[in-house]
Amino acid sequence: MRYLALKISFLICFLYTIAGAVDSTGIIQREYFIFHFDNPIFVSTADSALNAARGQLIGLLNDSLDYRPDIYISDNLEEFKKVVGSAFPDWGAAAALPYRRLIAIKSPAHFRLGKPLRELLIHEYAHLALAHRLGLVQAPRWLDEGLAMRLSAEWGWEQNLSMSRAAIFNAFVPLRQIDRMNLFTEGEAQIAYSESYLAVKYLLDSYGRETFNLFLNKLKEGKDTDEALFAATGSHYDDFEKEFFDYLHNRYNLMTFFGDTIYFWSILGLIVIVAAVLSFFRRKKKYKEWEEEEKYQSRDFDYGNPDDPEEIDDDDKPWS
Repeated sequence: MRYLALKISFLICFLYTIAGAVDSTGIIQREYFIFHFDNPIFVSTADSALNAARGQLIGLLNDSLDYRPDIYISDNLEEFKKVVGSAFPDWGAAAALPYRRLIAIKSPAHFRLGKPLRELLIHEYAHLALAHRLGLVQAPRWLDEGLAMRLSAEWGWEQNLSMSRAAIFNAFVPLRQIDRMNLFTEGEAQIAYSESYLAVKYLLDSYGRETFNLFLNKLKEGKDTDEALFAATGSHYDDFEKEFFDYLHNRYNLMTFFGDTIYFWSILGLIVIVAAVLSFFRRKKKYKEWEEEEKYQSRDFDYGNPDDPEEIDDDDKPWS
């Protein structure tokens, strides 16, 4: 009995450690975050994603991030709207509100988010972290979105193809115009998001983390983007954009477009072949089952005399 009591006590302590300190309202208190989750099943994912992102952001932004944002994951649309406000569009899956230091995400258990929960958590937390780093200064949209995408690793074949098309048709979006992304068409927005990711990558890869943070420092001091870029990189906004677009044209072109397209059709062709092979084996298995069934079914049917159904046909009766 004492052994059973010890096991139960250990289990309670273990569950308490996993779930965190939960107050009377169901809020889960963490060292660096406060979780408001309708369903505690997402605690493990949030812990893993946000703590990993926090470690990366501290190093990247040279910021302590010494505050605890509130993280909401809501099962109910009305509760979600209470947090983010009624003006938030119904199709939106997540929001970061830096001035309130919170993130709100619709529950994957009740809504189709279009992206993994881990990706959304990291993306929105990056928005909060950059806002904290810059204080009251609004970051240029390409910097804000690019950093969030870079941290959450939102890059794949679709983005590569989008940039290759933009390079071929000379459809790159000027960095200043990305601030008006909400007015873009879907295709323009896709290019703008991809460009934002690549602009932050280019800035970090070409100039380094120290220059990147000098750029942030100048923005925080109240310099506009042109002055901040010049102080950090030695290039004014237009010159930096030209460098960046040259980089894009060198990286994305007709060859990369066909390469990405061939890759797509190769994968599609492989899927079709695999589906055909599986279908063939399913049919073969079905035919074999039918053959097995037929072995146990009699084919020796005696239909008798159609003119006299009662007459029994005797195979041994001599022919007359």
